[in-house]
Amino acid sequence: MSKVLYTGGTFDIFHAGHVNFLQMCFQVCEEIVVSLNTDDFIERYKGTPPIFSYSERKSCLESCRYVGRVVENVGGEDSKPSILQSKANIIAVGNDWCQKDYYKQMSFSQEWLDANNITLIYLPYTLGISSSEIIKKIKISV
Repeated sequence: MSKVLYTGGTFDIFHAGHVNFLQMCFQVCEEIVVSLNTDDFIERYKGTPPIFSYSERKSCLESCRYVGRVVENVGGEDSKPSILQSKANIIAVGNDWCQKDYYKQMSFSQEWLDANNITLIYLPYTLGISSSEIIKKIKISV
């Protein structure tokens, strides 16, 4: 069985931290599926719309050589439909989630992962850069 790695997120203001993370994903598995959050979901979750539209964010991700395909996060708060649709057997997330409840965030349990033969891995988070930090810098300089 071939390995497929799933990761998801907003990927607003695509930056070096995103590239570093996707490169690490590619080192684990050469077939990377990115589940991209919709504009509506982002606004519900974060309270503000993304800077770039879904299609703009998707275009940036598709141009990254480490990304095999980009799919819409069809389940919103429940990531299970997108994970199953991707046929992934690995889920990768940044290790900034180690101190948070990623299982609750994604609406799955270890039992669900085990039943679907999916392994969750944590990869190093790139410190010092994030879309939120970039937005703050832009607001300060304007």
